[in-house]
Amino acid sequence: MSDSITSNNANWLDELKWDQDGLIPAIAQDAESGQVMMFAWMNKESLALTLEKGFAVYWSRSRKKLWAKGEESGNTQKIISINTDCDKDVLLLSIEQNGGIACHTGRASCFYHQLESNDEQTLWNINAPVLKDPKEMYQ
Repeated sequence: MSDSITSNNANWLDELKWDQDGLIPAIAQDAESGQVMMFAWMNKESLALTLEKGFAVYWSRSRKKLWAKGEESGNTQKIISINTDCDKDVLLLSIEQNGGIACHTGRASCFYHQLESNDEQTLWNINAPVLKDPKEMYQ
């Protein structure tokens, strides 16, 4: 018997563990380099649209609406594969980051603050350059 999430007798979306708001965390990871590009939320509609279109569509909690990654900036995320963890409560999207920029700050990845500590202090340092001015990406 197969453990496939796409079984014919069950809705594959219902097999995932959605939170109380109907959301699931989604981590976007560059398929080639393995670098984590960003974290966002998905609902059933955004995940179904992602599968249908082949490009990442997320749910914006602040704007309370769907947003196709790159709809304004042009930095879309082509889906290579979608995986879930053993508990089926987190998604891992293997992506091709078009434009090379995933972060709204103009950086390749949203994970550009690195915690550094020595005997005198502990602080967050920026470890990645801005590749494109956000003002150029968002009109």
